[in-house]
Amino acid sequence: MTMISASRSIRFTLAGLLLACSPLALTAALAKDQLVIDLTNEPSSLDPHKQWNPDSYYVYRNVFDNLVTRDDAGTIVPQIATSWKYNSDEEVVFQLREDVKFHDGTPLTAKDVAFSINRIINPAFASPQLGQFNKITSATATGDHEVTLKTNGAYPVLLAQLVKLSIVPQHAVEAKGDDAFNAAPVGSGPYKFVSWQKGVAVKLERSADYWGDKGEFATAEFRAVPDAATRIANLKAGTTDLVVGLDADLASQIEGSDTAKTLSVLTERIGYVKLNPNVAPFNDKRVREAVARAIDKDAIVNGLLGGVDKPAAQMATPSHFGFVEGIKGYEYDPAEAKRLVGEAGATGKAVAFATAPAFDQRIVQAVAQMVGETGLTVNIEMTDMATYLKRAQSEPASQPSIAFGRWSCACQDVDGVLFPLLHSSSSWASVSSPEINKRLEDARNTLDEKKRLEDYKAVSTFVATEVPLVPLYEAAIIYGAAKNLEWKPTANESLFLNRMSWKD
Repeated sequence: MTMISASRSIRFTLAGLLLACSPLALTAALAKDQLVIDLTNEPSSLDPHKQWNPDSYYVYRNVFDNLVTRDDAGTIVPQIATSWKYNSDEEVVFQLREDVKFHDGTPLTAKDVAFSINRIINPAFASPQLGQFNKITSATATGDHEVTLKTNGAYPVLLAQLVKLSIVPQHAVEAKGDDAFNAAPVGSGPYKFVSWQKGVAVKLERSADYWGDKGEFATAEFRAVPDAATRIANLKAGTTDLVVGLDADLASQIEGSDTAKTLSVLTERIGYVKLNPNVAPFNDKRVREAVARAIDKDAIVNGLLGGVDKPAAQMATPSHFGFVEGIKGYEYDPAEAKRLVGEAGATGKAVAFATAPAFDQRIVQAVAQMVGETGLTVNIEMTDMATYLKRAQSEPASQPSIAFGRWSCACQDVDGVLFPLLHSSSSWASVSSPEINKRLEDARNTLDEKKRLEDYKAVSTFVATEVPLVPLYEAAIIYGAAKNLEWKPTANESLFLNRMSWKD
């Protein structure tokens, strides 16, 4: 009896070893269960209607679905909505998927979609995203899986903005209240919320019942690691799989690593210099032209930014609707710049160059030096961000004569860039041009894409010739990633976990 039992035990052990060595078992054994992401800061909110800062968006975008989304090529594609139809310029009807459930098992219906939209456009809710959706006047469930949106006039940027509007469950928000929902959100996305240890990490787990492409990783952990050197060390040690917030210098520390790599992509963010045409000496067009000719954009991009960013000739990138091929600003010509300043009688004129600590001061200093070589005396004026923003949004004559800025609307439509920076009704604008006002108004109030492009070409040509703004570069974002992580970053700076995979 003992001999038989031993023999059977040996056979079972051998069979177990053979099974463990099978391709299927090896795949399971090598599969990575948890993905770890190091953020610069912890999320300030997990309620998707309460905040829009990157560290919050990186996390909650995986917990919630939107009506529409962008694919990796930047094209707007269906998500909760399967199709949409314009009844008029002011009314659009969305048909919704019928197989979507929230993580608590409750079906997602048109009432949840209408609730989500009406919640974010309610001024009393005070969403920081309100300005992106305030042309929507109402959302109504006109069927179990149909929602009708009404807008104040034609709204060509509607779909581009809805890419960012997450769908929340009405029953959970109303039962929990806003604060409790923020602390333990319930969505319908590819990952479920598990826990939030304040100041440390947010944990998510894959939703096995997700209607769309499921995540490869069983769990994900988003950690708050403010120190960049620590994020790099974690990545090299293999305790982190993806890190954000790198610049070219930090990225260089990963070069040659056996375990890590850098991933970068050009975003829709534009670095620029703003010139105030209401204030001397920039009320003289020759001096504004001189500034444009004095700045060596290639030197800034290749010498300071590591060559991952791209010189810009207009306040738009190819990822924006409204980007116009062929727009060119004034050529880099420091000798001509100096001549123009002398001709305008501005040599020796002192100008205060406004900036704030959030901006890359290497760029500010380089621009100040280049502009100073025209004969202007440039004094960098550093203030805290609140003071900078207060001046930047004051009456045109009180705005800085010259300032550095970076702008992104996160909508990939130039309406979100050109309107706030150039329309005289905007607190950001120092320009007052009836012709430009009309072009901008016409472009944001028609669904005719050809007409919109004609208007934006006129506006971008105005910027290139009259120089109220000097576009400098299309900003890139750099990530550090484990060598085995397969992922394609996109211009909208989203971290979609279910678009990532692991390759041994």
